[in-house]
Amino acid sequence: MVNIDIGIDLGTCNTVIYIKDKGIVVNQPSVVAYEVRSKKIIAVGNKAKKMLGKTPEDIDVVKPIKHGVISDYTLTERMVKAYVKNAIEQRRIWGRPNICVCVPSGVTEVERRAVEDAVYRTGAKNVYILEEPFAAAVGAGININTPFGYMIVDIGGGTTDIAVVSKGGINESKSIKVAGDDFDDAIIKYMRKRHNILLGDVSAEQLKLDIGSVYPRQKDAVGYAKGKELVRGLPAKIPVKSSEMIEAVKEVSDQIIEAIKITLEAAPPELVSDISEHGIILTGGGSKIFGMDKLIEAKIGVKAVKIDNPELVVAKGAGTAKSYIRDGSTPTAE
Repeated sequence: MVNIDIGIDLGTCNTVIYIKDKGIVVNQPSVVAYEVRSKKIIAVGNKAKKMLGKTPEDIDVVKPIKHGVISDYTLTERMVKAYVKNAIEQRRIWGRPNICVCVPSGVTEVERRAVEDAVYRTGAKNVYILEEPFAAAVGAGININTPFGYMIVDIGGGTTDIAVVSKGGINESKSIKVAGDDFDDAIIKYMRKRHNILLGDVSAEQLKLDIGSVYPRQKDAVGYAKGKELVRGLPAKIPVKSSEMIEAVKEVSDQIIEAIKITLEAAPPELVSDISEHGIILTGGGSKIFGMDKLIEAKIGVKAVKIDNPELVVAKGAGTAKSYIRDGSTPTAE
């Protein structure tokens, strides 16, 4: 057993940090704004996200983590340093902290090492790596020490991680680079093709939050798409129904459903029986889109269980998984 001071969910959309005895202390967008010439950091998190699509040429606003892996090492390191410093200031930690950071289950050894090195450079004493679906199970309060099988579907911003956990380890897992950001991209493509309107990333995300759906609602919700007309280049604002959003994101939701099916097919029959009894646990911010639980139940035939604050459970699991960590790697069921 190791001692963990800080748990980090280094996500494509948000970075969430959990501190022992304090809870969630940081929940900020994984976005960095910097000067192009000097590489000087101007803003991180919420302040940087507000600048997306609104900066002059000499200022760039980027997401340094794409599909759950680091795409810009330097910016990721500086962003994590800022967040860890913020977290430590909220609870005085003597000496260098032990940090547990989560990665998608499908990352390569090189990608895993990049995350580990970036976190070490924040001043960590020890860095432990935990796979996201396992951390999500721990953070969701599931008793994974029992011989019963549980399925976790963690829909983040850049990846969807699916795992069957049992007896303190991962029995079967699958990770696909399709998740919340892909819902946004699908909405942008749909609005461009169907309504000849170009949406920005922030506007598409807001439309998803307002009326995004993967399953029919009892009554159609209406939101407003705010963007630019493709023909005249003038500002546009049009009403959009939630039923259109189902059509817009169908390809993305179908890929998630298919990945769940593949993982279930690969799992042992006894564990599948347990999953049928307990249900599929949904975690991650992407699982909050309307109807994801209903879609899974309709397509898979197994009930899906939604939990409170699903976007926070990975960081919480990372910060409280000390009894499962021996050598920094995710335990695997024997």
